[in-house]
Amino acid sequence: MEILFILIPVSIILVALAIWVFGWAVKNGQYDDLEGPAHSILFDDDQDMIPGRDDKPKENNRSKDPTHTQK
Repeated sequence: MEILFILIPVSIILVALAIWVFGWAVKNGQYDDLEGPAHSILFDDDQDMIPGRDDKPKENNRSKDPTHTQK
């Protein structure tokens, strides 16, 4: 029975600590975006890693224009 005099205050302190940590996490934005980082890997820019792609820059469209005269 005497152990309850120790366990009850310790459990109250632990619950108060857990509530404080949860409040700190919410205040600092830890729960703002739960799905964004998981989905960001799906939209990663891998265009430069695809083999066989043309690495040449696109030609200037003005050079194909028949009305354009070069000096």
